[in-house]
Amino acid sequence: MPEIFDIAIIGGGIAGASAAYFLNGQRSVILLEQETSLGYHSTGRSAAEFTRRFHSKVTGQLTQASSGFMMQPPAGFTEVDLLRPRGNLLIADAEKADHLRQVYEHEQANAPEGASPVELLSVDQALEKMPFLDPDWVKAAFFDPDCWDVEVENLLQGYTRGAKAKGAEFRQASVVTAAHRESDHWVLETSSGEIKARMVVNATGGWADPVAGMFGADPLGILPHRRTAISVKVPDHDVSHMPEVNEIDEVFYFKPDAGQLMVSPADETPVDPHDAWPEELDIAYAAHYLSECTTLEVTHVAHSWAGLRTFAKDRLPVIGFSGQIEGLFWLAGVGGYGIQTSPAVGQLAASLLTGTQMPSNLTRAGVDASLFSPSRFES
Repeated sequence: MPEIFDIAIIGGGIAGASAAYFLNGQRSVILLEQETSLGYHSTGRSAAEFTRRFHSKVTGQLTQASSGFMMQPPAGFTEVDLLRPRGNLLIADAEKADHLRQVYEHEQANAPEGASPVELLSVDQALEKMPFLDPDWVKAAFFDPDCWDVEVENLLQGYTRGAKAKGAEFRQASVVTAAHRESDHWVLETSSGEIKARMVVNATGGWADPVAGMFGADPLGILPHRRTAISVKVPDHDVSHMPEVNEIDEVFYFKPDAGQLMVSPADETPVDPHDAWPEELDIAYAAHYLSECTTLEVTHVAHSWAGLRTFAKDRLPVIGFSGQIEGLFWLAGVGGYGIQTSPAVGQLAASLLTGTQMPSNLTRAGVDASLFSPSRFES
């Protein structure tokens, strides 16, 4: 173990792991995760999708820059495909039918680079894709083929294995309790012992602001939001090859997951950082929405859970060196798109940390690193 690491990454979710991977052995790295397993909070509770559409401009750029890696990862990164075709069925009731057609026309005319065309469907065609939709509720639909399930565990483990192979050290159950600056480096007091590092990456998701406070940085207003999901059995239907279904304004969505349906009321409730759990009302909303738009009778919720989606005030990621505190690097606020944009986010973080040129896939996609600088919030 080096006496002083070049970089200590705090946080073993998808952001921290991807940064460790893309540093590619250029610096000595230690990653510290407070939980006993990596990806315990947001990463392990994600809806796990990769989609080209329905993003802000900046998220679309990060997605485009990530697509090559996700669709064809480097040799040896994983033994399975990271993406499995799913497709996305957008639906609307009578009140929103015209709105759905407007969204369809916009998506048809503004397809992302390399995207397949969307397809406007009749109600009968929508039912062919999802037979238990209620034709009395669904009055308009279109299909987006460019939606995939992400093998999140394989992605996370690929980042971890690759980083370790290039010399990075990973410590789990290692809580950072205090930090102080000595000369040209940080001294971190952790539950697994003292760590010294010249730079510290704050990749702690919903905990980013309080963790930054240990280093003397002001909070940037990075706030976690709770998102709820339930799992429901669907007797007499094999859902494995059915698409994801989204209400046109994402009031709710559901998708096949391990032979059942994962259903979310798409809630986004601001909360303090914690080990998230679902509220009974949000569980009830999820079951209600599924019952409302389908012919299924939800009599039992097999499982329910919640995760944290963390956003800065402008909904853009925060990636870059603090302008207040020497040797502190922010890597937070990736919101609901942390999984699918992790290749681009990790590459961008690595290039900024090492002072090297941004990779060509990011520049081709139009990614502007200055948009993510924490300086936009620092006084």
